[in-house]
Amino acid sequence: MANFKGNELYIHGSGLKTGILLTNLGTPDEPTPPSLKTYLRQFLSDGRVIETPKAIWWFILNGIVLRTRPAKSAKAYQSVWTDDGSPLLLYTQKQKNLIKKQLEKKYPNLIFDIGMRYGNPSIAEGLNNLRNQNCDRIIVLPLYPQYCAATTGSTFDAVALELQQWRWVPSLRFIGSYYDQPLYIQALKNSIEEFWSKNDKPKKLLFSYHGIPKKYLDKGDPYHCFCRKTTRLVAESMNLPEGSYMTTFQSRFGPAEWLQPYTDKTIESLAKEGTDDIHVISPAFSSDCLETIEELNEENREIFMENGGKKFGYIPCLNDREDHILLLTSLLENELHGWV
Repeated sequence: MANFKGNELYIHGSGLKTGILLTNLGTPDEPTPPSLKTYLRQFLSDGRVIETPKAIWWFILNGIVLRTRPAKSAKAYQSVWTDDGSPLLLYTQKQKNLIKKQLEKKYPNLIFDIGMRYGNPSIAEGLNNLRNQNCDRIIVLPLYPQYCAATTGSTFDAVALELQQWRWVPSLRFIGSYYDQPLYIQALKNSIEEFWSKNDKPKKLLFSYHGIPKKYLDKGDPYHCFCRKTTRLVAESMNLPEGSYMTTFQSRFGPAEWLQPYTDKTIESLAKEGTDDIHVISPAFSSDCLETIEELNEENREIFMENGGKKFGYIPCLNDREDHILLLTSLLENELHGWV
């Protein structure tokens, strides 16, 4: 017999509320091999992330990946972990609190929470917190500017899976992307110009996005196009000369071809060819995390310097910048129309 989740504490006739759920990829609970093994098992078992046939991938994941990668990943996470925990989780919490502060001035009956696609707090936990506070309308904002099936699509799957278990299914609004929103482009422009005001302009600016296997593009994923449009819009807004900037893709793993050009290979080539002063920004990440702090600012800096580079600048993610909060608040306020 079906057993759907209800809210026994709800009193009929009482006021209902609108819930806002911010989501991001997630983080392990601790920077330790056991915690990383749990996190990676969940992450790499997602069929949206790994589209290899399940039977084949099960043996690869359990026989190879989870035997070797947790220890290596734990070491990397330890290098970015703070006294308060994971940077990604901390920034997401800050973003939620700042957005709440702005929206509560105009809309008093909003409830806010966060949920991570993998790890804790989960999307299911965040949704249930909203349900338990009598939210019959929910807006979900995945903090991925460029839609990708492996991130935004997977988030929708997790939301739908949880809502299937509810007796009272809420009205739902889901923000799929914001890669070309003017306030997003403006925030990126501002962050670059502020960095340049303190560090001078480089010879080359790299827009580095998280990569995906090329076969996902071939199957129709729009992510690649959205990334390139973000770069183009920022470059146009700043009047950047052609050839002074590039779009690259990072964080590949496995033997398959991913979106190119690869960030690390590009950085190495630029250094060897005499471009000794570069800056890197990663617009696909709403918060600094392992892939930006450790991979870009540490690993890729080292690659650049070892191959003849002299000046390497990493431009931080938008994080809790005021213009970023303005963007996210605006996205949510657009969805609130007709509800509050």
